[in-house]
Amino acid sequence: MKVFKIGVIGLGDISNVYLTNLRKYPDEVELYACACRTPEKAREKAEKYGFKKAYASGDELIADPEVDILLNLTTPAAHYKYNLAAIKAGKHVYSEKPLAGTYAEGKEIIDLAKEKGLYVGCAPDTFMGSRVQTFRRLIDEGVTGKIVGGIVNCVSRGWQWFHPNPDFFYQPGAGPVLDIGPYYWTALLSLLGPVESVTAMGSTPEKVRVIHSEPRKGEEIKVDPEVLTHVMAVLRFCSGAVVSANMSWNVWDSELPKMELYGTKATLCMDDKDPNDGPNLFGGVTLIRNEKNYRWKSMPRVESEIETNWTVAEVKHDHDSVSQAENSRGIGLVDMALAIREKRINRASGDMALHMLEVAEAINTAAREQRYIKTESRFELPEAMPQKI
Repeated sequence: MKVFKIGVIGLGDISNVYLTNLRKYPDEVELYACACRTPEKAREKAEKYGFKKAYASGDELIADPEVDILLNLTTPAAHYKYNLAAIKAGKHVYSEKPLAGTYAEGKEIIDLAKEKGLYVGCAPDTFMGSRVQTFRRLIDEGVTGKIVGGIVNCVSRGWQWFHPNPDFFYQPGAGPVLDIGPYYWTALLSLLGPVESVTAMGSTPEKVRVIHSEPRKGEEIKVDPEVLTHVMAVLRFCSGAVVSANMSWNVWDSELPKMELYGTKATLCMDDKDPNDGPNLFGGVTLIRNEKNYRWKSMPRVESEIETNWTVAEVKHDHDSVSQAENSRGIGLVDMALAIREKRINRASGDMALHMLEVAEAINTAAREQRYIKTESRFELPEAMPQKI
């Protein structure tokens, strides 16, 4: 069976976890070539991870006829350029999020890939981890009944507290809806299918941010007025489910769950305390509340009912890391390699990534223009991950 030769562009910090994980799948992928604007860094990565070739530019790597799949780990501003160039060169593409800077750019990539018979995959692949897959299993098994709604909640004070160069988080194409939001949007899409329409309100309360991390500690950065840093959205899915979303970089802390889905038979909950956990992680605890442990069975309320605990769902899937540093990033690419072999749709598909980009863009537009927006793109619900073998 074919082993796909991977060419990697962009060798920043996030590349290490990708490359470490991809080396665990030698029967599916080979780390063949890497590229970086700093040639010395490319050579160092090549030596560390066993790449056969190291290039000084992404264009050189894309021109290499031996590369089967481009893994694009560049900054978001470069995603469109390299993803499109790789498709034009006849290569499959797996990209870090987002697929492109705009929905229009993303559609151009997907349309060309389909025309040429090529695969596109895109992060995040955290929805393939054990927790979202536990949600999926409970839905598929009928435990929840029909999902009628839900909430997602991701709030903090922003990345200037620890990122050495946080400027781009407050520039067009970023902000919480497009930066950390994709983990939440993708989790919802993988469970509920496409979004039919969105509406939102938002604001940019703080025009200047102070960097709290070295080496630029104390330096001020301006927030682009187009970037909404506090957004509350409502998403209506084609399934009929209605989900509210709270995305903010203006909040000191919150006790709200990171994600809940409400079914006719049960509620599923991600009750993480860390503001940046939830669907941002592969693993974690899934809580269930249903008729058996419902807390409002009678009036006046009985003390034993008030103290009833949530049920913890059994975990039956792999990829259960709860670490931000050591996890399973890259399994979406491995699944894409297998999908090409098996002639099926990959789970972290380009179509789902394009729809996610359209939804995120629509949320920001709806908030700025105070209106409802209907989506046009659609995708097939990804297959559930296999359970532990």
